[in-house]
Amino acid sequence: MKPHKGSAVAWWRRPFVHLTRLERHEIGWLLAALASSTLLFAFLKLASEVMEGETMAFDTRILRALRDPADPARMIGPPWLQGALLDLTALGSPVILGLVVAAVVGFLLLQTRYRTALFVLMTSASGWFVNYALKSAFARTRPSVVPHLRDVASPSFPSGHALTSAVVYLTLGAVLMHVSNGRLTKFYCLAMAMLVTLLTGVTRVCLGVHYPTDVIAGWIVGLLWASVCWGAAQVLERRTGMKAEQKKAAS
Repeated sequence: MKPHKGSAVAWWRRPFVHLTRLERHEIGWLLAALASSTLLFAFLKLASEVMEGETMAFDTRILRALRDPADPARMIGPPWLQGALLDLTALGSPVILGLVVAAVVGFLLLQTRYRTALFVLMTSASGWFVNYALKSAFARTRPSVVPHLRDVASPSFPSGHALTSAVVYLTLGAVLMHVSNGRLTKFYCLAMAMLVTLLTGVTRVCLGVHYPTDVIAGWIVGLLWASVCWGAAQVLERRTGMKAEQKKAAS
């Protein structure tokens, strides 16, 4: 029987198709490495500027701009805004983040997605360790230019709420993107994770418990750490067969 012309074309094109996929994979890793290096450089540069006191004028200007000039203990804006910010800032507290991580890990375990559950748990836990290590290393004091609207005790740089919320919520967003179908759904998962992370960091500045550079540094480190952990998980997925686990859970 004479082979079908389409099948012959498909046969000779297969090596080129595989080569294209390989090239895309390598380019993806190169871009990820470039992005991670850029984030690391940005954090180190910002940390250097902060430790030398070169960002203090900028930080002070922002904090004072958010307060009533006649009464620095009051925020600008409507009276209900402060209460809303106090509620929103809890999204980055260790208690709330811990409950979110525990709930998600429990759900994943019930779905027999053991590797994914371990990934979420390890990424989140390591994020808290990174936060503690960096705060201890820099030991920056909290802002004193405006009264705090929330009780705080730990060092200021980087913002723990910004860092850990970025790690946890961006990781969960990435996991949801990974298991979701459709570009719109994937975009929604990422957008919501970024929104919650953004709101959590902004509240810390508005409440006067962090300098803006503390929050920016927290976002940078959180994004960097979440990206590194996600990249490591992708390598493990290819080696240990996480996709097979997903098919088992769906069946």
